[in-house]
Amino acid sequence: MRTLNSLLAVAALLLLSACNNIGSMDFPGVYKISIPQGNIITQEMVDQLRPGMTKRQVIFVMGTPLIRDPYHQDRWDYVYNFQPGGGERGQERLSVLFENDQLVSLSGDFEPTPEAEC
Repeated sequence: MRTLNSLLAVAALLLLSACNNIGSMDFPGVYKISIPQGNIITQEMVDQLRPGMTKRQVIFVMGTPLIRDPYHQDRWDYVYNFQPGGGERGQERLSVLFENDQLVSLSGDFEPTPEAEC
């Protein structure tokens, strides 16, 4: 009887530990939704940005920034996260810096193409 109880306890423990990874299992035929979040950033948008543009002109081209720090109002961050269904999550970002309400520099995953820097 004692051996039977210990065997049942071990079997229950094994069953419970097998349920631990149930959320990370990939079931065949199950559709996983793609999840886009943030500001879509394209190279065409970045190529339209010029030094000296006002904040309103940058918003017209890029849209409202995802992150506008209240303590550093001259820096705007555009962030785009995308996770295709069941795939690796990707992230693109672009930081825009202003001085006296005029665009000074860009940094991040995008740079203006040489033809666009006129």
